[in-house]
Amino acid sequence: MKKTILFSLLSCIFALAVKSQNTKEVQQSPMPPDAEKIPKKLEKHGDIRVDDYYWMNERDTPRVMDYLEGENAYYEAMTAHIKPLQEKLFTEMKARIKEDDASVPYKYNGYWYYVRFEKGQNYPLYCRKAETMDAPEEVMFNNNTMAEGHPYFDQAGYSISENTELAVFGIDTVSRRQYIIQVKNLKTGEVYPEKIENTTGDAVWANDNKTLFYTRKDPQTLRSSQIFKHVLGTDPSSDELVFEEEDETFSVFITKTKSKEYLIMGSGSTLTSEARYASANGPDFDFKIFQPRERGLEYDVSHYGDFFYLVTNKDKATNFKLMKTPVTATTQENWQEVIPHRAEVLLEDIEIFKDFLVVDERSEGLNKINIKRWDDTVDYYIPFDNETYNVYTSINPDFDTQKLRYSYNSLNTPPSVVEFDMKTKEKTVLKEAEVLGDNFDKDNYETKRVWATAADGVKIPISLIYKKGMERDGNNAMLQYAYGSYGYTTDPSFSSSRLSLLDRGFIFAIAHVRGGEYMGRNWYEDGKLFKKKNTFTDFIACSKYLIDQRYTSTSHLYAYGGSAGGLLMGAVANMAPQLYNGIIAAVPFVDVITTMLDDTIPLTTSEYDEWGNPNEKSYYDYMLSYSPYDQVKKQEYPNLLVTTGYHDSQVQYWEPAKWVAKLRDLNQGDHLILFHTNMDAGHGGSSGRFEALKETARDYAFLIDLEGKMD
Repeated sequence: MKKTILFSLLSCIFALAVKSQNTKEVQQSPMPPDAEKIPKKLEKHGDIRVDDYYWMNERDTPRVMDYLEGENAYYEAMTAHIKPLQEKLFTEMKARIKEDDASVPYKYNGYWYYVRFEKGQNYPLYCRKAETMDAPEEVMFNNNTMAEGHPYFDQAGYSISENTELAVFGIDTVSRRQYIIQVKNLKTGEVYPEKIENTTGDAVWANDNKTLFYTRKDPQTLRSSQIFKHVLGTDPSSDELVFEEEDETFSVFITKTKSKEYLIMGSGSTLTSEARYASANGPDFDFKIFQPRERGLEYDVSHYGDFFYLVTNKDKATNFKLMKTPVTATTQENWQEVIPHRAEVLLEDIEIFKDFLVVDERSEGLNKINIKRWDDTVDYYIPFDNETYNVYTSINPDFDTQKLRYSYNSLNTPPSVVEFDMKTKEKTVLKEAEVLGDNFDKDNYETKRVWATAADGVKIPISLIYKKGMERDGNNAMLQYAYGSYGYTTDPSFSSSRLSLLDRGFIFAIAHVRGGEYMGRNWYEDGKLFKKKNTFTDFIACSKYLIDQRYTSTSHLYAYGGSAGGLLMGAVANMAPQLYNGIIAAVPFVDVITTMLDDTIPLTTSEYDEWGNPNEKSYYDYMLSYSPYDQVKKQEYPNLLVTTGYHDSQVQYWEPAKWVAKLRDLNQGDHLILFHTNMDAGHGGSSGRFEALKETARDYAFLIDLEGKMD
């Protein structure tokens, strides 16, 4: 015992002596946790893969929890020196936000509805006023009080009954996107006792104000597979199953047409859709099939008068066209063309008004809004003169109006809500988002669009923003972002948080790679299945172009992507690690083969049309050739920050955890590889507007530190 005490005292004295030396302080660098290797053989099509870290999928077990906590501790130790920078970034980002902000009200069934925030509060208040905005405010939902006691909180919107007295709403307090649905009486404030669990959070009222329809998820795969009917005041356990989707590659939903006449029950996969319809007036709610599913046939249903209107790819209309069919004859032999297919124009959506048809389109990568009168006397486009921008129709619940609302923003222009008179063409800006502090002036920033050449000769657009006066000398820090999957398009949108990078000399670039629909539906088709590698090589081609044009250099180029964009990050890290000084991969989908072979994991079966089904050898071989986890090899990797959420239902936490362990094992360089798990969050990260800002500050601090721009 005395020897132990003496040894401890001598150790302390020695440590103090070392610390007091004038020479450089001697420190032992923190070490990442030791990821135990437990080889597991995975065999398919005669091919054997050995996964040393397969055990990490043992959710909630002590060794998994210990490992994740060890990684978090290592992250905290390695980033301790940038905590002041993170706090500074968070403070300046928060300072730009108008904390007591509110949305532009819209009118529906005699009430003006809007969302507002209160100063210092994390969550919104959903409010309404009767008839005029001068009426007393009615707070329907205060998410700040509802979120009390929950580390995570999300309300999946709400739906108002036609008599305006009831609201159905969904709540998730775990971040697994499994919502509990309840009903609130807006007159008395009472929340009814019946709770409907494991739903998507969305529900639709029939016009009788007592019947609602909702979508329930498979408890294991989380696929939305069933639609139920619930009658107010009854036990949810006795709810009637209206429809069940047996095909595991399809998911279901239910909605009501803008006309309020019909309930539309949809079932869809990546390539195929099918709808059923019933009168919203009941009482029987006898759903009839609209058009039986045919592989490759997609259609989306709207209603006006005696016709249903369909945005569809019928007859190989790759970029979609608009058709109509009588409400009494809905199968495809009755469909009539309204707007033909155009090879260079993607028809994205429509908005129906009494006198006007509004068409959301995309051509040459840019959003456009086409206004047409039903009598064909008017046909024009709303003009926009920016080189790169983002515009889309917003909330337009009123059928009998000549005024359209749309939202507009660009990389240097804050979002605005515009009311456009479709008859007079008069434009009124109802609101432009305020950017507080820092004396923000959009004219201090320059935006442009440039084009890189891909490996196969295709021109890939890149949207850029940077502070004016930037010199193309190769010394600029640049953050290059992309997503590139599911046909989702990353439009050039404004971000007040991003100013913290731009004002420190960073250039921000969006690579509009194939896999999205920026250049039309073919852009998507050329970036999935057996063409998925185009997404990765497009991103690399954009990086090389930006380096060649001296916007940046390999010493200052950084890449960022999340989810399927995290797959992109994993692929480029394997394929071209020398191009980047750092990469951030958020909730990355990196263990492609193992995940897509496990049909018990959420989203797997519904995504065969996106990635391929590895149960077929041709897809297995192709997916294996790019799967980031499987393709990690002995080479020098750039600095990496990998993040995930423990409750993620889209990409399970163990995918990035395994990837990081394998990267550390095979990495031949000494760059940082950091991994952080948010133990209270899922795929979307922390809930609440300020908590989310802290995660952005974390990512930006990592980049700024690598640049040596500590301030």
